[in-house]
Amino acid sequence: MDVNLDGLFRHNVSYDYDDDYAYKDDDPESQGSQAVWIPLVYSVVLILGLFGNGLLLATLALKKRAWRTSDIFILHLSVADILLLVTLPLWAAQTTQSCGWCIGLALCRISAVIFKLNFFCGIFLLTIICLDRYLSLVHAKQLYSHKKPMLAHLSCLSVWLVSLLLTVPEWLFVALERHPWKEKTQCVLSLYPTNKRLASRLPHHVLSAASAIVIGFSCAMPWLQRPAKTLRKRVVTLILVGVFSLCWIPYNVALVADTFRGAENTSNGSSGLPQSSRRTSLTVTAALGCVHACLRPLLYLGLSSDFRKWTLAVLSCVGAEPKGSVWELGVGDDASLEQRPETEELKQIASVEQQVQSKMAT
Repeated sequence: MDVNLDGLFRHNVSYDYDDDYAYKDDDPESQGSQAVWIPLVYSVVLILGLFGNGLLLATLALKKRAWRTSDIFILHLSVADILLLVTLPLWAAQTTQSCGWCIGLALCRISAVIFKLNFFCGIFLLTIICLDRYLSLVHAKQLYSHKKPMLAHLSCLSVWLVSLLLTVPEWLFVALERHPWKEKTQCVLSLYPTNKRLASRLPHHVLSAASAIVIGFSCAMPWLQRPAKTLRKRVVTLILVGVFSLCWIPYNVALVADTFRGAENTSNGSSGLPQSSRRTSLTVTAALGCVHACLRPLLYLGLSSDFRKWTLAVLSCVGAEPKGSVWELGVGDDASLEQRPETEELKQIASVEQQVQSKMAT
């Protein structure tokens, strides 16, 4: 009697789990290299980031009640970066310890949520800053005013709430998975089947693209206008946006590629790009995104002479208090019509007409 075992063996398939943060890699050489460079990079970022953002908060505390609208956004950006910095030792420990993630599911989910929360808060707050600068320079309208800071606080609070809602997939799908061949537990984002992965990542892709379009438009349009007195503030904002983009665009590109290549491979049964390569690219680009948490204070230090002055005041424990904003972002500070080039030209014309009339009268 012939026994057909083909159908039995065809059902012996292995399930694959995708994760955005830490990955199970079967390549010993790749795993060994990650165990060296990831803790090194995260350690440098942690030290520089805590020191730099600590100086930012100390400068804001030194200003006491002399806060401007820019200071409110700087505060929220700094808090988002500090939250991410606190979780870096946990991700670094996962690559070095033999047990992998040894501190429980709760911290695993919290760390994953903070990773996404930092990205969304950063891109949404920069979008608001760029939009305010666009309206101020091009249309001479104010979204915010230092005389009414409550609107800026409400905007930042709304950004935090929306960002928290967008981290719901991390709360739902982050899990601890045990490697089948190695005695190691890893904090992974298990999204299986594929439709859950696509649904969870779709808001990330759509909102990231929409924010990038708004930021690009808001930064490009003022440069097409005639030069104004706020050229330096335009440059500062443009550099901040550029550095943020350089750090986070690679991760978003890798995430898009992993999302759609994974869906395509599942539908047609082909292997496509090796999964280990996709995992490695996501690991590397996620680390690059975390590097941004220590760069913003360095940018302020290099671009703003006032911030350098008040940093020295903080380090030397001088009880001085700065006047106005030291960040040179200009959010809510200079949207009045008097600063527009057209108004300046009208003033000059009126002055010339008055001089001519006075001469004719004499």
